[in-house]
Amino acid sequence: MAPGLPTAMDRPHFIGIGGAGMSGIAKILAQRGAVVAGSDSKESATAEALRALGATVHIGHAAGHLDPEATCVVVSSAIRADNPELARAAELGIPVVHRSDALARLMDGLRPIAVAGTHGKTTTTSMLAVSLSSLGLAPSYAIGGDLDAPGSNAVHGEGEIFVAEADESDRSFHKYAPEVAIILNVELDHHANYASMEEIYESFETFVDRVTEGGTLVISADHEGARELTRRVTGRDVRVVTYGDAADADVRVLSVVPHGLKSEVTVLLDGAELTFTVSVPGRHYAHNAVAALAAGVALGIPAAELAPALASYTGVKRRLQLKGEAAGVQVVDSYAHHPTEMTADLEAMRAGTSGRILVVFQPHLFSRTQELGEEMGEALSLADSSVVLDIYPAREDPIPGVTSELIIQAARTAGAEVTPVHDKAEVPSVVAGMTKPGDLVLTMGAGDVTDLGPEILARLAE
Repeated sequence: MAPGLPTAMDRPHFIGIGGAGMSGIAKILAQRGAVVAGSDSKESATAEALRALGATVHIGHAAGHLDPEATCVVVSSAIRADNPELARAAELGIPVVHRSDALARLMDGLRPIAVAGTHGKTTTTSMLAVSLSSLGLAPSYAIGGDLDAPGSNAVHGEGEIFVAEADESDRSFHKYAPEVAIILNVELDHHANYASMEEIYESFETFVDRVTEGGTLVISADHEGARELTRRVTGRDVRVVTYGDAADADVRVLSVVPHGLKSEVTVLLDGAELTFTVSVPGRHYAHNAVAALAAGVALGIPAAELAPALASYTGVKRRLQLKGEAAGVQVVDSYAHHPTEMTADLEAMRAGTSGRILVVFQPHLFSRTQELGEEMGEALSLADSSVVLDIYPAREDPIPGVTSELIIQAARTAGAEVTPVHDKAEVPSVVAGMTKPGDLVLTMGAGDVTDLGPEILARLAE
């Protein structure tokens, strides 16, 4: 049975309760019986889903939103120090708890699987959550994205397994103590918090050291950064299971055969071949499924049962999510915002469609664009044509001289056809004028570019 409610979190207040990570924790606490309240900057389907669970959700941030009876205030790294609710918590002496600490408390007494890596965390966590649920294991899970409905990013299950996305961006994954840790890849990202690859490696090493005694690390055998990390942690008190195309992988991927927007994957596991279907396209997602398979086996779940169960995963919102079709043009949404993710999704789409691919790309964060803008531009050369928007700032202030022009120039140097659009409202008309039946439009980025999918479809249908 799952554990009960941590006493100090029986009346939590969340600042930024609508965020992907925060809303998941709030949902689980509400399902465990907590009196949940919080605030967010705007209305959303997530806010409504939380209200349906009995949570109080205020719109906007104000000191008066904080109930003096709250037992703690939960924040993420995105909450600024001058937030009025945070200041009010200090006045009232209410403890402030970081999101990662709250999530760690929810895992107490369970068998956690923590999914880490620069890319693919949400997909892999979702694959595990869905497949384990389909096997009747009733896992709890907290994911950085919705599966198929607002608020479906987290569930309090009655089983003994807890699957969680482990975020390295602010080193918060150091708070978890998983029985099984997955590391999908290790690359330099989150430049506001990491100055070098050496800092990245040190951070991931700390995460590996958090694996419980007798636990398992499942890690890619293909990615250069992951292989370096494996060398660094070899000899520590953790069982290491590698997976991938590499000949020395413990779980070796023998083939990934595309079938439209699905893939048939064959692996060599414990000396025997095993073939199963992944209901999303591309090698990148196939490898995520193999990592999930290896993690489940490490927990004692028979591979012959888990492999077919992985086919029950049909996608997560914003991860190559089909938004619809109009005038013979398909519109798909992608959360990709790092060059590696962009390349993987474009290659997956290329394998799954015979028509032209048009990308609507919105860069995410000034710091990421400053460091990786050239690589983003090179990734866009894999599309037949691209529309590039202004940078979505998220939590950052502008950096002088850092604009989308860095990406546009790099893309053009790489031979890409690029159209800059500064007014997001103009994108549907621009795209409608560029497409023809048989084309595929891919809205791409971690910001509000996702809102454009329905608008593009509506314009195409006119």
